[in-house]
Amino acid sequence: MIIHLREFFTFLASYINSRLKATGEFLEGAKDVVVALLVVRRGKYSISFLNTVFFTFSIIFYSLAPIVAENNPFVRKERTKAAGIIAVDYNPWQYSLQTEFSIKPRDKIIEYKAKKGDTLAKIAKKFGITVETIKWANNLKSERIREGQVLKIPPVSGVVHKVKPGETIYSIAKKYKVDPQKIVNFIFNEFADPETFALRPGQILYVPDGVIEEKKPVFAGRRRQVFKVQAGVQGSGGFIWPASGRITQYPIWYHMALDIANRSAPDIVASDRGVVVISTCLRYGYGCHVVIDHGNGYRTLYAHMAKLYVTVGQRVEKGQPIGKMGSTGRSTGTHVHFEIRQGRRLLNPLKFLK
Repeated sequence: MIIHLREFFTFLASYINSRLKATGEFLEGAKDVVVALLVVRRGKYSISFLNTVFFTFSIIFYSLAPIVAENNPFVRKERTKAAGIIAVDYNPWQYSLQTEFSIKPRDKIIEYKAKKGDTLAKIAKKFGITVETIKWANNLKSERIREGQVLKIPPVSGVVHKVKPGETIYSIAKKYKVDPQKIVNFIFNEFADPETFALRPGQILYVPDGVIEEKKPVFAGRRRQVFKVQAGVQGSGGFIWPASGRITQYPIWYHMALDIANRSAPDIVASDRGVVVISTCLRYGYGCHVVIDHGNGYRTLYAHMAKLYVTVGQRVEKGQPIGKMGSTGRSTGTHVHFEIRQGRRLLNPLKFLK
């Protein structure tokens, strides 16, 4: 019995070996034919052949991708308490600038259905805007609301304006008593022409800190005062004020910087000693701007200048003029946009300049 089994397996191995050899010879011959055909036809069939190979490999890739991802040794996975949810330690924004506030920005109006016990004050606090903003957006004459009432909630405190033919950001800013730069600074406002800030009739424009005047203004007393500052004055955090003028824009989640305006276009000075790492002019955005590395983990940025006095690699002292205030880039008037950075984070400059 054992002898018969041994003979059977010997025969089976010999048979399989012969079949594999025959199949290999057939495939080798077929390959030669295909190669010869592609060469003779000068690529006529090569595109179809390559497309077929690409399509086949694509199917294999997408079939194996989940398996590769599941067993990828370079990504640390942590199962959350919720069943079936896997969190990986990958952050697509890890190399981008971040502000020190963890607030998810909203780019448009949302609707909110009032619940039992809701008041305008509670709703305003919930969404981080003023009571007046909600009243203006919903044409409310009083602060009374009812359960189930649907309210429009703007993304920022101020006025929501529907643009009429012939209006500009300057006329709209004047109407709602704000600096036009505040309209430009709101990152979700769109313009038909980024250079002139032209508007399209009918578009929705957000006017941060805008005010609708009434006979008895409910916003009076809550508006920020316009403070004047002097270049070179020492702050509490080691930095000095970079320019003289009036503060037209305070730090907020979508604009973590100070805007200091002055029509006389004075010189801008280095807020602290350091080395210039950027000194360039852009058509949009910051326009002509300078970035100084202070060697202690902090960097400062000075934007929208008319002239640059320093170059990359130059060492500057605290209070040294580095450029002339202007209105280049995304700007509506003569001012400086001043930022303080720590690594990839944008910090509130007022914490260093009070």
